[in-house]
Amino acid sequence: MLKKSLWLAAIAVLAIGILVACGGSKDKEKSTKNAEETITIEASNFKFDKKEYEIPANKDVALKLENVDGNHAVMIEGEDVNVTGGSSDVVNLKPGEYTLRCSVPCGNGHADMVSKLVVK
Repeated sequence: MLKKSLWLAAIAVLAIGILVACGGSKDKEKSTKNAEETITIEASNFKFDKKEYEIPANKDVALKLENVDGNHAVMIEGEDVNVTGGSSDVVNLKPGEYTLRCSVPCGNGHADMVSKLVVK
């Protein structure tokens, strides 16, 4: 019984070590520093600070999310982008209009937390 517990503990420590090593947050920080432009989105309870944001097409742009009130994240519909509050991510998008939504259930007004990203 003791041997089994020790093996389980050793496997758990190994798994945690692997997950920490694969975190990659330093790589993401480097990539945001290389972005040509940074757009800051401010989120408060049930709204973003602007109805529409504009960024250049086909360029590396850092999207930075600041939580002014509450806990939020922003996702771009149809893209693999989800930025949590207090962090940023680099996007390089084709021209068009994209929908931004809060991806953290934040209360009764969560469904109304929508904005537009215009890429020109």
